[in-house]
Amino acid sequence: MTEVARLARRLGEAGFAVREVAAAGGGVIATAGLATLDDGRVVFAKTADAAGGDLFEVEAAGLRELRDVGGAATPEVLLVAEDLLVLAAQRPRPDGPLFWERLGHLVARLHTGAVGERHGWHRDGWLGRLRQDNTWHDDGYAFFAQRRILRWLPEPLVRAAFDDADRAALERLCAALPQLVPPQPAALTHGDLWAGNVVADDLGRPVLIDPAVSYTWPEVDLGMLWCSPPVPGKDRFFDAYGEIAPLRDGWRDRMELMFLREALSVIAHGDDDWGAADLVRRVAAPFRTR
Repeated sequence: MTEVARLARRLGEAGFAVREVAAAGGGVIATAGLATLDDGRVVFAKTADAAGGDLFEVEAAGLRELRDVGGAATPEVLLVAEDLLVLAAQRPRPDGPLFWERLGHLVARLHTGAVGERHGWHRDGWLGRLRQDNTWHDDGYAFFAQRRILRWLPEPLVRAAFDDADRAALERLCAALPQLVPPQPAALTHGDLWAGNVVADDLGRPVLIDPAVSYTWPEVDLGMLWCSPPVPGKDRFFDAYGEIAPLRDGWRDRMELMFLREALSVIAHGDDDWGAADLVRRVAAPFRTR
């Protein structure tokens, strides 16, 4: 049985009358598809044999948090189970300047409208197939160091990618964070905000999917879009974002620093085919001893 056929069968078991299922990208651990139902509706669904217990529950909770607390557009959750998530279908992302302007405004409103006193979230989450530690912390520097950078160093593939000097440099970088990053509030962040996790509604407005939410520095989201593969309209996004949430001095110089968590996660998942380890070493280079 193919993966798509397995998804169709699981949808049927969950009570959806499925006419056909077309494969769709679903990330590193899920089989995803667009399912046309007998009544003509189209839904997006994904399933995973080893879903990790609360994987889809946490994703659905993150979508609700972004929508209900942060005011961001997210897909309606139609069903969530341990091994199945069904969402209202969305449309592919357009890449015109108006779309990126709207996205910039949406993310800026998220970051300025949902501000917390602590860094973290009320539950741990997932980044790909690995756990995201969201333990609450009053200190944003300690949270970013412990939960977003050093957390990855014990992962087997990360251990293999870096030597003792590399790891020591990352530890010294973490100790220097108060000198590298200006004070920022703990804002609700999407957490995995690269262009592939932005789609559109029927009117072409941006919709956020596949979050890894937490309350942390807003620049973490900005670093994802800045350092991800170039996309049309990226410059318009940052201009529009700054119209609502002024960018702090030196923000461009911090984007790769804010991207460290993602680069380390890529390595931990075995996906370092674009130079993630080189990026980590470049950011940590000033903290190596000679």
